[in-house]
Amino acid sequence: MKPVLSPAEVERLLHDGLPSAAGLRVLELEAGRATIRMPVDASMVRPGGTLSGPMMFAAADSAMYAVILGHLGPELLAVTTDTTIHFLRRPPLRDVDAEARILKLGRRLVICQVEIRTVDEAEPVAVATGTYSLPPRPAPV
Repeated sequence: MKPVLSPAEVERLLHDGLPSAAGLRVLELEAGRATIRMPVDASMVRPGGTLSGPMMFAAADSAMYAVILGHLGPELLAVTTDTTIHFLRRPPLRDVDAEARILKLGRRLVICQVEIRTVDEAEPVAVATGTYSLPPRPAPV
């Protein structure tokens, strides 16, 4: 499956549709995958001086939305129906990259997996899986 939009087009859709996505960048968009970068700042810290869980969840959810947009076009009504996230280790306060992969693309549901890493680190700080519900679409001809 090949993307139908460019990284710049997906980034514009994210920024236009989700005010909280301001600052997110779409770094890569390839067959079945998308990587976004979320800038981290002091407002995202939790007690203990680490990146908060809700911010890592936002990165995972944004990456899933980006990969879906990139492959299906402006499906702005695609919505998260389920997400599970596992926090693996304490991340430093640095920008994070979230790489989403489409595991299954059905007519009504898309299942994705995401690995979240702090910039310049190989090991993930969190992994997530999620399902998005798609609006009704015409059947392929």
